Amino acid sequence: MRGGWKVWLPLALFLGFVGLVALQLFRPAAREVESAMIGKPVPQFALRPALADMPGLATADLADGKPRLLNIWASWCVPCAAEAPQLEALRKQGVDIVGVAIRDRPEDVTAFLGRYGNPYTRVGADDLSEVQMAIGSSGVPETFVVDGKGVIRYQHIGDIRPEHVPMLIEKLKEAGA
Repeated sequence: MRGGWKVWLPLALFLGFVGLVALQLFRPAAREVESAMIGKPVPQFALRPALADMPGLATADLADGKPRLLNIWASWCVPCAAEAPQLEALRKQGVDIVGVAIRDRPEDVTAFLGRYGNPYTRVGADDLSEVQMAIGSSGVPETFVVDGKGVIRYQHIGDIRPEHVPMLIEKLKEAGA
């Protein structure tokens, strides 16, 4: 036989490539991203107020013994508007929610909260996304459950949908609420 096994080598490589592609296509995708910050204290920061009539946010505000949600958001973020009713529902159930407004102008923050409601007790302005990056957030919106000692217990990536509200309340209870 002329050429021997070398004749079949291109076909074997092609079939191997097809097999790898098929394996990746049918493997279930990971839906949960485990943050490296889970179980760690919120990094040190002190943000100026994002609104004139509301306090800013600092690390010390997150270690006062009360678990709360820390929401990373922006007025220019469409999913942030979509999650606004769920944040309001959480606030009405007694959840303390603090916010970090990312790369926003005070007038835009005011307009957004005027249009969609203000569930926050504090909103800090993170003009350069420094706190966002330090806390392990890569986009908006993201929400963290922080226990009363200022330790991150859970990270929710993306907008909060109605089906997430009970889960977040449960995570807050686990964090000591």
